[in-house]
Amino acid sequence: MKELARNALASLSRADLVEHRSYVNGSWETGHAKMGVIDPATGDVIAQIDMLSGYTADAAVDAAQDAFEDWRELPPAARGAILRRWAALLRSNSEDLSVIITSEQGKPIKESRSEVEYAANFLDWFAAEGERTYGETIPSHLAASRLSVTWQAIGVTAAVTPWNFPIAMITRKAGAALAAGCTMIVKPAPETPLSALAIAKLADEAGMPAGVFQVINGDAVDLSMRLLEAPKVRSFSFTGSTEVGRILLRHSAETVKKVSMELGGHAPFIVFDDASLDAAINGCVGAKFATSGQDCLAANRIYVQRSIYAKFVERFSDAVKELKVGHGLDPSSDIGPMTRRSVSAKCRDQIGQAVSAGARVVLGGRYSSLGDQFVPPTILADVADDMDIANEETFGPVAAILPFDTEAEVLLRANNSEYGLAAYVYTSSLNRAMRMSDHLEYGMVAVNTPKFTGAPIPFGGWKQSGLGREGSRYGMADYMEQKYTCFGNLKD
Repeated sequence: MKELARNALASLSRADLVEHRSYVNGSWETGHAKMGVIDPATGDVIAQIDMLSGYTADAAVDAAQDAFEDWRELPPAARGAILRRWAALLRSNSEDLSVIITSEQGKPIKESRSEVEYAANFLDWFAAEGERTYGETIPSHLAASRLSVTWQAIGVTAAVTPWNFPIAMITRKAGAALAAGCTMIVKPAPETPLSALAIAKLADEAGMPAGVFQVINGDAVDLSMRLLEAPKVRSFSFTGSTEVGRILLRHSAETVKKVSMELGGHAPFIVFDDASLDAAINGCVGAKFATSGQDCLAANRIYVQRSIYAKFVERFSDAVKELKVGHGLDPSSDIGPMTRRSVSAKCRDQIGQAVSAGARVVLGGRYSSLGDQFVPPTILADVADDMDIANEETFGPVAAILPFDTEAEVLLRANNSEYGLAAYVYTSSLNRAMRMSDHLEYGMVAVNTPKFTGAPIPFGGWKQSGLGREGSRYGMADYMEQKYTCFGNLKD
């Protein structure tokens, strides 16, 4: 495994995409200290990243404010042309970007390739959507007056992005902000800075003006607080855990920023006895084990109607047995390492607690022969609602299966969570599907499919799974303000 990973970055077609400096105001800035980037599969340091001081972050904010004045005046088509060139460069460098993602994040290389395309799609989509930010004229209640509403860019924006989708979560935010006429500063996750810096280099090559898009690395708390405290930063976007989101939301209130947050999930996956069992099993494998389970959309609570429960558990186990665990750069791998050691530790804790409380291990277990950072695909049957795994986000390849009897019962149990990001329903009844969609307290509901994300859809959750939406025209709205104008005294 170490041999597979050892020369991966050195053998890229474009070695210059492995950048260690931050991208500030169109230049590459060195830092005051170094931070090691770790291959989570091997534990080896694969790069050293420069760490910026808080003062450089302040300079990035000033540069973003200066750049905003010119960027917002560009016609939307001109901004879109730069976004499209950026997207084209992502695609033409897809293989190198995929190797960088897998090397620092750990996900299987085939998933990294898909992420690059996913990321490019956001840039293309928002490039076009920027030309469609229509306002409206309101029939006036005042004599000789005209009332209008327009949308205008909010100003300097900042984003703190996660490690599970280190490129796509940047372009989903930056594509919307830049198309709207805003500038953006990105603070990537400390686990995956190389991916962010690589696409910053490509943004520069696409002709991005200095200060419009910046990527800064440094102490996560210090830089995040600098961005939150800066009055010039008018909008703040975060993807990560609900716990951290609460902290950032409190601090953003000091300057009353417009905030969008995509936080934790605890998705129910509900299988009724009238569903296609083959479709439900295949869908559940996809919904549970994509990104090695490190996905806020991952199926965490798999509710199966009692009449098909035993058959589902057996056949689901047969399907999961086929998944191969290994280094993400091995093209045959389906499950990679956990990016953070704390994630694998939490998986083991949840498995242990569930088993001690009466759950049954059908497949897998707490430990992998590949090391502590790996968790084998694990299936727990006979899980109860009071177990930790039924109440806390797992974020790993551990599937918890719970039986249920009636529609009303499973709806109540599925909604009994502080989270409300995504839910899955498998049934052949259109009426039931519509009832479930109407009453599930989740921002997104997928019926008979594990795949539903993309640039045109409003991604986001209810309750403590977040605020606002990403993607779609609703995602652009988070980076714009409405302006109402009343034109009075229109008489000659």
